[in-house]
Amino acid sequence: MLIKTVVVKNNSGLHARPATMVVKEASKYRSEIMIINGTIEVNAKSIMGIMAMGANKGQELELRIDGSDEKEALEALGALFETNFDE
Repeated sequence: MLIKTVVVKNNSGLHARPATMVVKEASKYRSEIMIINGTIEVNAKSIMGIMAMGANKGQELELRIDGSDEKEALEALGALFETNFDE
């Protein structure tokens, strides 16, 4: 299992477009991918879960990835957050 803390840097937080980007990327991997925001834990392959989380700019989230391709998934998802979802 790999764990990484990421920060939501884009101004509008995890709204529809970045949430869709997370789901599309996460769905490429077999690993179980969870996003944790405090006590809220959602499946990164669920658009409704990510949208319901309501992550805003500046919030720290934890990516928890467990599976055979966890390293690749962590790198790809971490890159989305680092590049502000190309916004």
